[in-house]
Amino acid sequence: MAWIILAVATIGPIAAAAWSPLIAWRGPIYITACFAGIVGLCLLLFQPLLAAGMIPGLSRRRARTAHHWVGGALVLSVVAHVAGLWITSPPDVLDALLLRSPTPFSAWGVIAMWAVFLSAFLAAFRKQVRIRPHLWRLIHKVLAIVIVAGTVAHALLIEGMMETVTKAGLCLLVLVATLRALARLSRGQAK
Repeated sequence: MAWIILAVATIGPIAAAAWSPLIAWRGPIYITACFAGIVGLCLLLFQPLLAAGMIPGLSRRRARTAHHWVGGALVLSVVAHVAGLWITSPPDVLDALLLRSPTPFSAWGVIAMWAVFLSAFLAAFRKQVRIRPHLWRLIHKVLAIVIVAGTVAHALLIEGMMETVTKAGLCLLVLVATLRALARLSRGQAK
């Protein structure tokens, strides 16, 4: 049942966006960039569930390995999202990156983007940086909260290719999954 819910929660918004009438006025690079953002949001649903071992049928070890791979895919989707938007409108992306864009969704997206990059960098080089496990878990949790909150705010504020109901549903599931995973991980570390 859990796999069906995850499939519907992720395929639904992608399918709804594919049928969006707003695609008709956009070029292929912009459409690809938008879908990269949608895929990134979908990947965010899996990350906390994998981190907390909450996906049925996956051992703790496999869930952890999948968490690393999905994290890498999340970084790639963010890069594709921003790069595609840069190609189609460099001034808008520059304004967003410099936090001077008049659209509030831009700032939330940029904050989430930098949190994704910092989290991935620390995960990749945590042994070289010598972060203690307890401190790493704390930093990673804080960054996860920033990533999820920023991404959800970014997605909900945009009126674009994503259909409103499926987008809101996916955002709600991402928030709930993150909160439940953080609670479960905190209980596990308190023992």
